[in-house]
Amino acid sequence: MNFKELGISEDIIQVLKNTGITKPTVIQQESIRFIKEGRDVIAEAQTGTGKTLAFLLPIFENISPNINTVQVLIVSPTRELAIQLTEVAMKLKEAKDINILAAYGGKDIGSQLKKLKGNIHLIIATPGRLLDHLRRKTIDLSKLKTLVLDEADQMLFMGFKNEVEAIIKETNKKRQTLCFSATMDSQVKKLAYRYMNDPLMVTVKKEEVTLNNIKQHVVETTDRRKQDALCKVLDEDNPFMAIIFCRTKRRADNLEVALHQRGYNCEKLHGDLIQAKRERIMKAFRNADIQYLIATDVAARGLDVSGVGHIYNYDIPENVETYIHRIGRTGRAGETGYTCLFIDPKDQRTLEEIEKTIKFKIPRRELNI
Repeated sequence: MNFKELGISEDIIQVLKNTGITKPTVIQQESIRFIKEGRDVIAEAQTGTGKTLAFLLPIFENISPNINTVQVLIVSPTRELAIQLTEVAMKLKEAKDINILAAYGGKDIGSQLKKLKGNIHLIIATPGRLLDHLRRKTIDLSKLKTLVLDEADQMLFMGFKNEVEAIIKETNKKRQTLCFSATMDSQVKKLAYRYMNDPLMVTVKKEEVTLNNIKQHVVETTDRRKQDALCKVLDEDNPFMAIIFCRTKRRADNLEVALHQRGYNCEKLHGDLIQAKRERIMKAFRNADIQYLIATDVAARGLDVSGVGHIYNYDIPENVETYIHRIGRTGRAGETGYTCLFIDPKDQRTLEEIEKTIKFKIPRRELNI
C-alpha cells in the first residue's frame, strides 16, 4: 500500500519523497484513512513506528487554510516532543501553507501571536503553556475540529491528567479525538474512552519496532576503564551518527568533557541545559553536524532522529523497558542498527534480567586495549 492509496495528495507525497519517505509504515497504513474520514482513533505504538506522520498527514489533508480558526490541537507532554512535532509539521507546510503555532515553555510566543493576528490553523503545545493561553483568552478552541493527545501515557505519568481534562473541556464537543500512546494502560484507556466517540483501536506490536534489525553486543569492563573501552569501540565503529546514553546528568557532563578532550565531535543533552541550547543541539544532531549525542533518558524521551545507526549504552539502563526504548531508536524502517552495552561487574544482575526478557544472550565484544 502506498500514500496515494491512503488518500494523501501529490504535493504532500512529494514533500515526503524529498525527505526520503516513500512507503507508509504499519501504523500509517492502519490509521491514516480512518483519521482522514473523521473517526476517533486510539493508537498504541512505540516511538519509531512513524506515528507522528500517522496523524499529521491526514490532519494536513483535512485542514482548510481559508477558514481562520484553530482547527487542530496537538498536545504533547514535553518541549522536546513539541519541538519535533513542529519540525515535521513545518516540513509538511511546504505542501500546504497553513499557520502553525508552537506553544511550549521557554519559547516567547507573544510576538508570534501578534504576527499571526489570531489566524492559526494548527497548534502544537505542552499542557502548561496551553492552559496559560486559555486562561488569558489568547487562544480559542471552540471551533476545534481535531484534538490529538500524543504520548498520552507519558502525559499521565508526568501528572498532567487534570491539565489535559481542563484543556478538553475548552474544546468543541463535536471534535474528532486521536489518542497516541506507547502503552495502553488502564489510565490511558479511562481517559480515552471518557472523551472519545466509538474509537477505533489500532495496535502496532513492540516486536516490529525493537530488536529485529538490531545487532547487540556487550562489553565487559570496569567503571574505571569504561571510558577507554568506549573510545576503542567508537574508533573501531566510527558511526555516522550515534547516541551515547548515560545514567545521570553528571555522568553525561563528565563524559562530554572527556570525549571533547580526546577530539570527538560530541554534545550533551540533558534537562539542566537552557531551552535554546537544547533546541540548538537537537537541530545540529538532526542535521548530522554532531556525530555523538551524549544523553540522559529523560532528555532523549521522544527523540526521534533518522540516521542514528548506533546506540551506545555507556551506563546500563535501570530496567528492561528502558533498554528496549533506548536501542529501539536504531534499526528503524527496515534499516539495520547496532547497539553496544558497557557493563561493570555490579551490572551483572540487570544484564541477566534484560537477557531473560528479550530471550537472547547478548554476545560479548572483545576489545584489545
